[in-house]
Amino acid sequence: MNTPTKTQLPIPPHFNPQNLGKVWRVPYQERAKEATEWAKKYNIKPSSEDKRRICLLLIDVQNTFCIPEFELFVGGKSGTGAVDDNVRLCEFIYSNLGVITKIIPTMDTHTAMQIFHPIFWINTVGEHPTPSATSITPADIEKGVWKVNPRVAPSLGYNYEFLEKHAYHYVKQLTQDGKYPLTVWSYHSMVGGIGHALVSAVEEAVFFHCIARQSQTQFEIKGNHPLTENYSILRPEVLESFDQRQIVQKNTRLIQELLEFDAVIIAGQAKSHCVAWTVGDLLTEIQQIDSRLAKKVYLLEDCTSPVVVPGVVDYVEAANAAFERFAAAGMHLVQSTESILSWFEK
Repeated sequence: MNTPTKTQLPIPPHFNPQNLGKVWRVPYQERAKEATEWAKKYNIKPSSEDKRRICLLLIDVQNTFCIPEFELFVGGKSGTGAVDDNVRLCEFIYSNLGVITKIIPTMDTHTAMQIFHPIFWINTVGEHPTPSATSITPADIEKGVWKVNPRVAPSLGYNYEFLEKHAYHYVKQLTQDGKYPLTVWSYHSMVGGIGHALVSAVEEAVFFHCIARQSQTQFEIKGNHPLTENYSILRPEVLESFDQRQIVQKNTRLIQELLEFDAVIIAGQAKSHCVAWTVGDLLTEIQQIDSRLAKKVYLLEDCTSPVVVPGVVDYVEAANAAFERFAAAGMHLVQSTESILSWFEK
C-alpha cells in the first residue's frame, strides 16, 4: 500500500487489495458510518468547500472488463492488468480523498442486439461471427462474408434494408475516420447483469468518497444505442446513418462540465479503447476552444491497461502511441502513488 505523504490520507482498514479480482456486496450502511467517522477524524471538509475543484473520471471500471473470469477482461501485457490497476486506483482514491471533488464513473451499457455483438451478423450459412476474433470491414460486406441478420430488424424496430445500408455505411465510416475496424465483441456490459456493475472494491471506494466528501457520485451511461459502438463517453463512433440523419449525439453536457473543473484525472479500461477514445475526444474539444486547457488533464498511467488477446490482438503499441500524443498536446502522464497536490507544485 501507499505510504501517505503530508497531503495524503492513510488507507482505511476495510480495504483489502486481495479482493480486487472478486465480486461481492458492499456493506453500505457500515461503510457510510465509517466514512462519516473518517471525515471527522481527518478533518475532511465537504467537497462544496473545495477551492481547487478536481474531477476523477473513471472509464468503465466494471466487472465485465476488470474481473478475470468475466467477458472482456483487460489483462494487458502482464495478464493481470485491470486487477492490478484497480488496486492502485482504490488506494489513490482513499489517499487523496480530501482533494477529489467529484467522481464520475462511466458505465458501458449494452443489450444483446447491437452492431458489435455476434447476433447482429450472419454468414452465408447462417452462422454468427466468432466474438473477439472477428473484425468486419467494408470488403467483407461487399463480398458477402458477413451480412446483417434479418431476424434482428423487427426487434430493433428498423426496416431490414435500412439496417443493411447503415451497417455498410458504418464500417466504411470507421475506416474513413481512422478508427479501429468494427470488432465483434463477446456479449458484455449487459444491462441488468453482474458484468455491468462497477468492480466491488472500486464501488466501495467511490461510495466511501461520496459519504466522506458529501459529493454525489455522477454515473454516466454510454453504449446503449444498437447501431453504433461508444468507446468514448464523449462521442459515439458514428453519429449519422447512411442517409445523413443523426442517430446519436456527442455528450456536450459532460464535455462542458469537465472543462469547468480545475483538473480532470482520468483512469480506467481499456487504455487502447475507451480510455484512449475518451481522452482523444476531450483533446479534440479542447483544441477547438483553447489548447492550453490540455494542461488541466492528468492521465493515471498505472491505473489503465491496453487490450491484449494473446495470439489474436495486441494494442499495446497503439495505446502507448495515443498517450504519447496526449502528452505532446500538454496533458500530464502521472502515477497513482503521487499526491495530487504535488502535481500543482511542479
